[in-house]
Amino acid sequence: MSKRAAKELYFEKLKTYLDTYQSIFIVNVDNVSSNQMHQIRFSLRGEGVVLMGKNTMVRRALKTFLSERPEFERILPHVKGNIGFVFTNADLKAIREKITSNRVAAPARAGAVAPVDVIVPGGNTGMEPGKTSFFQALGIPTKISRGTIEIVSDVNLVAAGTKVGPSEAALLNMLNISPFTYGMSVSQVYDQGSAFSSEVLDVEESQLIGNLLAAIREVASISLAVGYPTLASVPHSLINGYKNLLAVSVATDYTFEGSEQIKEYLANPEAFAVAAAPVAAAASSDAPAAAAEASDEDSEDDDMGFGLFD
Repeated sequence: MSKRAAKELYFEKLKTYLDTYQSIFIVNVDNVSSNQMHQIRFSLRGEGVVLMGKNTMVRRALKTFLSERPEFERILPHVKGNIGFVFTNADLKAIREKITSNRVAAPARAGAVAPVDVIVPGGNTGMEPGKTSFFQALGIPTKISRGTIEIVSDVNLVAAGTKVGPSEAALLNMLNISPFTYGMSVSQVYDQGSAFSSEVLDVEESQLIGNLLAAIREVASISLAVGYPTLASVPHSLINGYKNLLAVSVATDYTFEGSEQIKEYLANPEAFAVAAAPVAAAASSDAPAAAAEASDEDSEDDDMGFGLFD
């Protein structure tokens, strides 16, 4: 296949995926092996597809689609570095888990940037004393124990975000320590026209609801304070207005259906107390009867309905 034909085929495939799938994971594939890539493709079968390609060709293809789908312009700033695409219509959190779960341990290579702190644990290394100077050059405290080198305590050999030096890489290899794990990572998510960080997927629904309710309360408070009606403040305004109307009715001779009972109670609270007394007395008298009945049932259960000498 010619280079031009391969390019046209890639453009067509990318456009098909963009039209078919609503969500796209922009993934970083640094240090991802071909075997890992195969396993990730297999785990996504039926739920998503992986598409790789040169960044220049991806950008050129996306730009040709902008006239029809201008929302794809949000993807362009993230097409940089060693990246690929995972297209899906499935649950985003579930797909992200499948993408990021396939990780393998790897030895430290000189010049590689450490993604995490590299700790050399204390303990016996099994190495001969002749290599003590190697540890001393790296500032690792050691002692000779039973004819072998023993590291006195844990040592932070390489800090996260710094490059691994040749001596550090050699030591880690000698100690058979593979401190790093590599796999696909999600750098950005595109979903139905919006691009956002993958950390957004970790936000729980309860947190979103809580934030929404807090925002609604703030809008209602501000609206009530400035006297500007909004959808959030209107229910409060109606309730406050009704309370004011009740207060006016109580303070004047004006009466309406909602205020009649309040006025009656204020005029004759004893009548309400007398009406409530029989109900309370009935409830209290029912309690001993129920207890006695329960006691009779228990005693009957105990002797199964027979006397001691029956």
